[in-house]
Amino acid sequence: MAALNKTEASTSLPTKRVLVLNYSQTGQLTEITRRILAPLEQDGRIAVHVETLRPERPFPFPWSFFRFLDAFPESAHMIPPPLQPLTLTGDEQFDLVILPYQVWFLAPSQPVTAFLKHPVAKKLLAGKPVVTVIACRNMWMLAQEKMKGLLQGCGARLLDNVALVDPGPTMATLFTTPLWLWSGKRDFFKALPRAGVDEKSVQESRRFGLALRDALLRDEERGSAPLLSGLRAADSNPSLLFSEKAATRSFFVWGKLLRLAGEPGNLSRYPLLILYVIFLITLILTVVPLSLIIQLVLRPFLRRRFAALKQQFDMPSGSSAERMYQYEQ
Repeated sequence: MAALNKTEASTSLPTKRVLVLNYSQTGQLTEITRRILAPLEQDGRIAVHVETLRPERPFPFPWSFFRFLDAFPESAHMIPPPLQPLTLTGDEQFDLVILPYQVWFLAPSQPVTAFLKHPVAKKLLAGKPVVTVIACRNMWMLAQEKMKGLLQGCGARLLDNVALVDPGPTMATLFTTPLWLWSGKRDFFKALPRAGVDEKSVQESRRFGLALRDALLRDEERGSAPLLSGLRAADSNPSLLFSEKAATRSFFVWGKLLRLAGEPGNLSRYPLLILYVIFLITLILTVVPLSLIIQLVLRPFLRRRFAALKQQFDMPSGSSAERMYQYEQ
């Protein structure tokens, strides 16, 4: 984490201050964040402060099977764990906030949710422009809707959203992602695609940092227009929305039952977790492929609906690429 420290201008007093909230369990989101921050940190007119979020009870990586499952009730219900003390008081002033986050059980990760529900967050983010950055398997649309609600509760202004996803086939990633989290190995099975966001996308995420640097130096963060439009920031897939909604409902209902059974880590949860695993496997093997097949058959009739949904979830940054040439590496 040496590269993610507070950076002060070395050549002149900075004119812009950027806050970055950092939490990454596997480390991939930290690498993406480094790529985005590099152009900002290298400019003497911009000072970057990275606040690393540390839960009082750390989440392990790799996760054990039951510890992984035991995290879903609180994730689905957005009940965060306590964080270790922040270095921020809430009185600091920042021109822009960059908020990278992972998607846990179709919601923002627990440490990020904990920060956004922390009293300091409301003081820091009130009226401030925010850029969210997601790195996940492929389902992030409903998590971002929850994120919007959290930011609104802090009085923040969402200017942009970047969503980087695992390019593997949906059915393959349903296996490769959990195996990565449980084993720490991204290529657990050689016959399946490597888990996680591909290296090309990680490297090319630098373009967002270049664009943010240019926008900051033109004071564009003070307006309401997105700073990352035309850079293929968020390319949503509305065909996954049915699966997202079905899974979200199951996480919420089963999460409520599990919370009634006890607190996180309580052995009384284990029998229900086993039942939920059976239910989830059945869901994955039946509802998910069935919904994809039905949507494929009905696609000609759903074209307008999908186009409207895509426009909705691509916002605010969008999936167009007309400015990509400006930041080619």
